Amino acid sequence: MVCVSRSLVWLAGVASPAWWRVIERSFSVHKTHSIKEMENIFQLVRNVIPPLTAKKHKGQDGRIGIVGGCQEYTGAPYFAAISALKVGADLSHVFCTKDAATVIKSYSPELIVHPVLDSPDAVREVESWLPRLHSVVIGPGLGRDDLLLEHAKGIIEKSKIKGIPIVIDADGLWLIAQQPSLIQGYPRAILTPNAMEFSRLYEAMLRDPVDNSDYHGCLLRLSQALGNLTIVQKGERDLISDGEKVLVCSHEGSSRRCGGQGDILSGSLGVLAHWAFLAGPEKTNGQNPFLVAAFGACSLTRQCNNQAFQKFGRSMTASDMVLEIGTAFNKLFET
Repeated sequence: MVCVSRSLVWLAGVASPAWWRVIERSFSVHKTHSIKEMENIFQLVRNVIPPLTAKKHKGQDGRIGIVGGCQEYTGAPYFAAISALKVGADLSHVFCTKDAATVIKSYSPELIVHPVLDSPDAVREVESWLPRLHSVVIGPGLGRDDLLLEHAKGIIEKSKIKGIPIVIDADGLWLIAQQPSLIQGYPRAILTPNAMEFSRLYEAMLRDPVDNSDYHGCLLRLSQALGNLTIVQKGERDLISDGEKVLVCSHEGSSRRCGGQGDILSGSLGVLAHWAFLAGPEKTNGQNPFLVAAFGACSLTRQCNNQAFQKFGRSMTASDMVLEIGTAFNKLFET
């Protein structure tokens, strides 16, 4: 592993002490790839963020759909959806079961909640909204009920037909581990497994256990086996790969691992994936836009974790992290 040194970091031709500190603690690069390529990653994230202007209309900066939420799990879709709004999406939709809808609505009036996920026509109901959505996040609070998983499968298939970026997390990854062909070869998909979910996916695709001495190699192989999908392997350091390269996000967070952090990441990633995809190759300097988006979302989630922990320590929760999204985003990408 080769870390990017302070003397090498120059963004837009100007050295900045603040950027030095961010870069130094935020990423390293797999030794087979150039350091120069990595120096600009934060600038690439900044490049894809749409400017705020009075000339835009509501919805233009992102309409994000969250597919998940059942009787047992109402917090996860809320955290994903509210994080999408806090990052900068204009509208955030939650497609959940009927008995979860009122609960999720009670968390925030900002969310548009559709109680359709357990209805017989769930796939058709969600499909009618897909032309109005820029990306979908599938999995937060989904659970493993066979009916809900079958509906999630149908929604993934319809989203692929529309060419919509898809972020798959939590029990959406359980579905993919059972049926990898559902997402295999779809280049606009991003998977966000934790260690256990990664192991399950790896064994499903490669028929071997994960080699704990070669995390980078395992990540590359899994991405390639899935058709070079972008994968974010969450952990002490977040490893991000599209089967061609591995980015390592080691931005300082904290030692607090409260529930909900993965949902904040997936909701943030839903927005950044849309922005990066929309921005085009000229804004990402030819880089895979979903790699850029994933690195931005990982860095942002870790920064929120760090800031909230500084205030609350051991008592920190995901709700505290959500409140830090605005200042963390500004510190990383807009100052």
